[in-house]
Amino acid sequence: MPFAVYVLGLAVFAQGTSEFMLSGLVSAIATDLDVSLSAAGLLTSAFAVGMVLGAPLMALFSRTWPRRRALLLFLAVFIAVHIVGALTPGYGVLLAARFVGALANAGFWAVALAAAVSMVPDRLRGRATAVVVGGVTIACVVGVPAGAVLGERWGWRAAFWAVAVVSLPALWAITRSVPGSVPGDRGRDRGRGGGTAPVADARGTASAGQEPEEAPAPARTPAPAPTSAPVPTPVRDELRLLLTVPHLRSTLLTMALVQGATFCAFSYLEPLLTRITGLTITWVPVALALFGAGAFLGVGAAGRYAERRPTAFIAYGMAALALGWSALALTAGRPVAALALIPLLGMLAFGTGTALITRVLGLAGRSSTLAGAFGTSAFNLGAAVGPWAGGLALETGGGYRSPVWVSAALMALALLTEGARRLRRVRSRERASGSTAG
Repeated sequence: MPFAVYVLGLAVFAQGTSEFMLSGLVSAIATDLDVSLSAAGLLTSAFAVGMVLGAPLMALFSRTWPRRRALLLFLAVFIAVHIVGALTPGYGVLLAARFVGALANAGFWAVALAAAVSMVPDRLRGRATAVVVGGVTIACVVGVPAGAVLGERWGWRAAFWAVAVVSLPALWAITRSVPGSVPGDRGRDRGRGGGTAPVADARGTASAGQEPEEAPAPARTPAPAPTSAPVPTPVRDELRLLLTVPHLRSTLLTMALVQGATFCAFSYLEPLLTRITGLTITWVPVALALFGAGAFLGVGAAGRYAERRPTAFIAYGMAALALGWSALALTAGRPVAALALIPLLGMLAFGTGTALITRVLGLAGRSSTLAGAFGTSAFNLGAAVGPWAGGLALETGGGYRSPVWVSAALMALALLTEGARRLRRVRSRERASGSTAG
């Protein structure tokens, strides 16, 4: 795997820490800024809305730029807005800073996913995606609990300063390792970025780090003329291609529902644990780390096993999530049961989500940058709707378990959309076989 792919994962670690860390800081922010708990939860929704809008817009804005330049610009803006957020005395400025930071984060995600898969052979696309998404899971294991500890000891603003500081090494590493090629220059990216260069095998294909099988020495041919950078596909053609890809839209809807369920419960995990489970505030970082550890295992499992039987992997993961969120709502008053379920739910949520992202990129083919943008939008549409729905359940008197029940309901909807997708796929195959027989 090229080193540059791991660098992208490092940057995503800092960004994932920012996106998730408010789950351990909502009470402190609400108290400091004199707003309600649901208003503090909307800071997560504002970030997600920025990601939803920013992913396609920033991908279109930067689609003809060299990928390294785009990544550097987005990450620099992300650092700047976190400094603003750490300094602001008011809720409105913090809300705006979260939104602008999300726009930058969205652009980075869209370019990073496309860049990662362009630097590896097709057989490693799932693993490259898992490395990038794995930055989020490591953020859940290390960054989010560390943010909760910082918030408890030195105030929530310390967590914002920490995100800005941690992002600086990623900024430097991108300048040193990510290829400067333009989107669409997939052949040039492979074997660059600090990885092992592909070696042609006896059939003329490439395999990273493997020796070719024995074959007759090739005839000497003239050196190829230098090639210029590929001309980008027109935006209208790329959008038309994406919109006509079978099952892409239903997969994006399913992804949004799965992530909505995850963020709905995760955003209000701290009040659930302290006010229903009966744990002290010092247990919150432990619970967040358990969720992150499970998420890390889930992403690793998706990278290794989801490509073998992707449909079954996704379907079983979603069914288990529907049952798992229901079980957490029922057993939240029992500390041992709650702490046992949290890592399991993290593993299922991020394993299923990673498999869905890989499916989107595979369906899109050569439109990988915009596909990554739409995948990021779907991911964060769920992240916007989930906390909003959980906050609405709280405001209407549903109690601190109610966001978890909303998560279970969203997973039931996700199962319905996935079932409808599979039914349409079976029917299209039947029609195709009938026309062939005729």
